[in-house]
Amino acid sequence: MKEIRGVIPPILTPMDEEENIDEAELRNQVNRLIDAGVHGIFAFGTNGEGYILSEEEKERVLEIVIEETAGRVLVYAGTGAVSTRDTIRLSKRAKDMGADVLSVITPWFAAASQEELIEHYTAVAKAVDLPIVLYNIPARTGNALTPASVATLARVDNIVGAKDSSGNFDNMLQYIEGTRGMDFSVLSGNDSLILWNLLAGGAGGIAGCANVFPKNMAGIYDAFVSGDLERARKYQDNIRPFRNCFRYGNPNTIVKEAVSLLGYPVGKCRKPFCRIGEEGMEALKKTLDWYRKEGIE
Repeated sequence: MKEIRGVIPPILTPMDEEENIDEAELRNQVNRLIDAGVHGIFAFGTNGEGYILSEEEKERVLEIVIEETAGRVLVYAGTGAVSTRDTIRLSKRAKDMGADVLSVITPWFAAASQEELIEHYTAVAKAVDLPIVLYNIPARTGNALTPASVATLARVDNIVGAKDSSGNFDNMLQYIEGTRGMDFSVLSGNDSLILWNLLAGGAGGIAGCANVFPKNMAGIYDAFVSGDLERARKYQDNIRPFRNCFRYGNPNTIVKEAVSLLGYPVGKCRKPFCRIGEEGMEALKKTLDWYRKEGIE
């Protein structure tokens, strides 16, 4: 079984001025992140704008990420769809292409009961022989995976982990408590909670901020496993000024704009989710200047 652990960035999908995928820069970002010490690459997650990419674009992104990663770290593919049938189809395609792990977000728009969610994930797991990480982000999907449902799904052989982006630490803690003793990894989807996830027995985080500060974010996990909690706490605290900028717009947009301001031609998020006001841009620039002076990467 592949080891689900560490800090895994949901890699940005670079785009040119016509909103087409910039394949050369995507390859550059894969190598930049791996060279910085991240522990996996997650293709077309939330920060990768998976919600707005076509299936053909997702396939091309995954193809490039797998090729460029070349087995150095695990490649996670976001294959969740609204229907069970489409989720299975997309998951099988990701497996055929060579993905290592599937990240399956809950269905969205239509309300689902916990029984329906359990049936959905169980059907996907039975149909596709790859490790599956559940993805809970109820603010975006309208459907939350309860701790009881996660504990139930953890008993399915190839459901090996859960990413919790609820922002509710107690919810994530209950995921950890309910699966303790199982071969199951709980990952924080909230970058501010990665160290606290580890201290509680979790496995790390899928961290959008790792697109901006990959060395710092990977350092949270590496310092923790080496026993240097003071250094791990420092790395964790370092991201607070940047996260304070999220008040100025969609976090995905803030992250992508920050990487662009660092000098990487990743472009803007696909419209309409691409605007940061003048006040937000000024705050973001000042914050990044502080990081440069502090040598935080």
